[in-house]
Amino acid sequence: MTTAGYYAAVDWGTSSFRLWIIGEDGAVLAERRSSEGMTTAAKTGFHTVLDSHLAAVSALPHLPVIICGMAGARQGWKEAGYIETPAALSAIAGRAMTVPDVDRDIRILPGLAQRGKQRPDVMRGEETQLLGAAALIGGGRQLVCMPGTHSKWVRLAGDKVEGFSTFMTGELFDALSRHTILSHAVAEAETFAAGSAAFADAVSRAKESPATATNLLFSVRAGQLLHGTGAADARAQLSGTLIGLEIAGALAGSPQSEDVCLVGAGKLGTLYRTALESQGLNVQVVDADQAVRGGLSAAARAIWPL
Repeated sequence: MTTAGYYAAVDWGTSSFRLWIIGEDGAVLAERRSSEGMTTAAKTGFHTVLDSHLAAVSALPHLPVIICGMAGARQGWKEAGYIETPAALSAIAGRAMTVPDVDRDIRILPGLAQRGKQRPDVMRGEETQLLGAAALIGGGRQLVCMPGTHSKWVRLAGDKVEGFSTFMTGELFDALSRHTILSHAVAEAETFAAGSAAFADAVSRAKESPATATNLLFSVRAGQLLHGTGAADARAQLSGTLIGLEIAGALAGSPQSEDVCLVGAGKLGTLYRTALESQGLNVQVVDADQAVRGGLSAAARAIWPL
C-alpha cells in the first residue's frame, strides 16, 4: 500500500539516518532508522540510500523531502552552506538548497556559523533541533544545551541565535577511554548508573576547578591503583569530569543563569540532566527527536505551504 504524506523529513547524521513520513496534520505516518549516515552514503550514494528507505515505506513517487544534517556538509550530497550568527531561526528554510537532477523536490537545510576569529564555530543539524525546540520553550532569552559527540551550547533570544559554543565531550570520552592510559581503568565497564555518586562528585570537582582538568583525568587511573576504584565508578568519574568541564566552559561564556533548556534523549540526556541539576540548575527538557521533527516540519511548511 502506498504511504500518502505531505512530505518526508530526514535527519542525516555522520553515522545515522532517520526518516519520517509526515501527514498534513503533522502526524508521523511511517518511520525508518539506519546506520547509513554520511560516511556510508558518500560511498553508496545519497540518492540510492534515500530511495531505498522511501521505497520501504511505499512513499508516493513525487513526495517532497526536507533534509537536515550532514547531507549538507562539504563531503555530503550537496553543500548547503551556513547562515552566519547572529541569525534568526526563521531564516533557515529560505536558505535551503535544492538537490539538482533528481526525480522529486529535495531540499537540504543550511547550518549555522560563528565566524569570529577568536571563537569560530559551526553546527549542522542542531540548528533544525533549535528551530523545533524554540517553538516549545517559549520566547525570551534561553541557554540551550544539546549534548552529543560534539555538544552545543546556544544563546537563544526568542527566534535569534546570538551565539554558540561546541564542546568535543563525547569524542574526548571515546578517545580517552579507548586510546590512553585510562583505557585500563574503564575497560571492563560498559555502563554506569546516572545516579552514581562517583559521577556527581566528578561533575562538581571539574566544574569548580576546570583549570586542573588533566590532573582530574589522571586521578581516574590513580584512584583505581591506590584505592581499588571499580571499572564502573572509574567510567562514571571520567564521564562526570568531562561533562563537568563542559558545563564550566559553557556557563563561563554565557550570562549567569540558573535555567537551562536541555534538548536530549536516552541515557545521554539523562546523564546531562543529572549533571546540570546537581549543580543547582533548573532544567527544562525537550525531547531531541521531537525537536528535530518540529524543526523539519516548520521548514517544510514554509517551503511547501498547504
